[in-house]
Amino acid sequence: MSKFSFIYTGAFLLLLSIFAFFNIIYSYYFSIFLNIDSYTYTFIICSLLGLFLTFFSKKKLKKTTIYEKIITIIFGYFFFPLIISIPFYFSVSNISFLNCYFESISGFTSTGFTVFENVKHIDQSLIIWRSTSQWIGGLYFLFSILLLIDIFDKNLKKSLTDYLSFNSSEIFKQSFKILIVYILLTFFIFIILKFLNLRTFDAFNFSLTLISSGGFLPVNNIDIIFQSDLSKLILSILMLISFFSLFLVYNLFFFKKKNISYLSEDFNLLIYLIVVLSFVFIFFNNDGNFLNLLVSVTSSVSNIGISFNNNSNNLYFLFFILVIIGGSFFSTSSGVRVIKLISLIKFSLNNLLSHTKPNQIYSNKVSLINSNTDISDINKYFLSILIFVLSLFLITILLTISNIDFDKSFKIGILTIMNTVNSSMYTLGDFDFNNLGFFTKIYLIVFMIIGRVELLTILILFKKFLFKN
Repeated sequence: MSKFSFIYTGAFLLLLSIFAFFNIIYSYYFSIFLNIDSYTYTFIICSLLGLFLTFFSKKKLKKTTIYEKIITIIFGYFFFPLIISIPFYFSVSNISFLNCYFESISGFTSTGFTVFENVKHIDQSLIIWRSTSQWIGGLYFLFSILLLIDIFDKNLKKSLTDYLSFNSSEIFKQSFKILIVYILLTFFIFIILKFLNLRTFDAFNFSLTLISSGGFLPVNNIDIIFQSDLSKLILSILMLISFFSLFLVYNLFFFKKKNISYLSEDFNLLIYLIVVLSFVFIFFNNDGNFLNLLVSVTSSVSNIGISFNNNSNNLYFLFFILVIIGGSFFSTSSGVRVIKLISLIKFSLNNLLSHTKPNQIYSNKVSLINSNTDISDINKYFLSILIFVLSLFLITILLTISNIDFDKSFKIGILTIMNTVNSSMYTLGDFDFNNLGFFTKIYLIVFMIIGRVELLTILILFKKFLFKN
C-alpha cells in the first residue's frame, strides 16, 4: 500500500475510535455495562492502528494513481466493517461472526439489511453503534467520490468544483468542506427531529440514518414515532437532504452567477421530484393518505427505503423504479443517477432528430444536448446502466439458486445493488436475513459493496489488470 493508502485508512480508523470512545462514555453514563468491553477493544485497536498508519509510516508520499485510489477504497469497504463488527461479535447478543460482518457491511454501505429480528432486544449502545456505522459509511462514500472524481465526466465535476483535476491541496480543501457540511447537516436534522418532540436517543439515531441514506432504525417501525401529519411532512423533507447534492445548501449561500453550473443538477432533480409527486398525487391519492405516499416516495428517491407499515402494496413497482433512478451524483444516495438518465434521453432524442430534420434546421434550432458533452461521457452513462442490468441479473440468479423465490430474489437484488433497506412498501418487510445460508450472505455482502462502489471503477481495474499493453 502507498503512503496515501495508509493515511486514508488511518484517518477513518481514528474516526471510528472517536465513536467507540463516545459509546464507552454513553455506556458508563447510563450504566450499560453489558458491551462496554467490546467498545474498549475497538477504541484501542482503532487508535493504535490509526495513529501508526497516519503518523508513523516511513513510506514517502508520492503522486497516487487512480488505480491505487480505487484499490484503497475497495479495500476500505471490506476492512472497516471488520473493525465495526467487533462490538457485534463480543456483544451479549451471541451472533456468529458472519452475521456480525453482514450487519457491519450493511451499515457501512448504508443499505440497512439486518440480522436482528427485534430492535428492542438490542441494548441502546449497540443501536447507536449500528447507526454510527451508517454515518461513517456515508462520509466514506462521499470521500470516495471525491478521490475518484477524475474518472467522472466534466459535467458531473462541475456540480462540485471548477477544477477538472484535483491536486493534494484541493483534495484536502474539498474533503474538509465535505466533513463540515456533513456534520452540520446531521446536526440540523437532529435539531429538527427534536423540534418534533422525539426523544434525544431516537432523534440522534434517525439523524445518522437520514443523512447517510441508511436503513437502520432505533425502533421496529416508524409508525409509533411519526404519527402526526406535520411529523410525516418534516420526515419527508429531511429524507430529501440525502437526495440532493451535499453542497446544495452551501452553494445557495455562496451562490455566484459564474458558478450557476453548481446548481444545474439539483435544479433537474427538483423538476424530476415535482413530476413524480404530481403523478402520485393525481393518480394514486385515492384514499386521501397522501402524506404516507409522500414519505414512501421521498424514501425511495433518496434510497433510504424506510416506510410505514400501512402502505399500499400495489405501488411497489413505482417505488422500485424510483430506487433504481436514485438521486444526485454527489449525495449519499445510490441509484443510476437522474443526471445520467437525463443526458442519455437528450442524447437519444438528439440523434433521432438529427435523422428526421434537415441538417441546417437541426443544427441551428433543434439540438437538445449541450455541445460540450463528449461522446465518451455518454458511453460511460450507457455502460453504467448496462453494468447495473448485468449485476442485477447475476445476483438474481445467485439468490434464486439459494432457494429464494424468483420474485423475492429480483426485488432483493435491486435493493442490494441500490443499497436500500427492505421494507413493507417493497413487500419485503418480513424478509429474514438471519437464517440465510452462508454463501447467500456472501453474495449479498459482495453486491452491497459493488452497489456502493462506482461500477465504472471496477471496469477500470479490469482494464488495468486483464488488458495490459
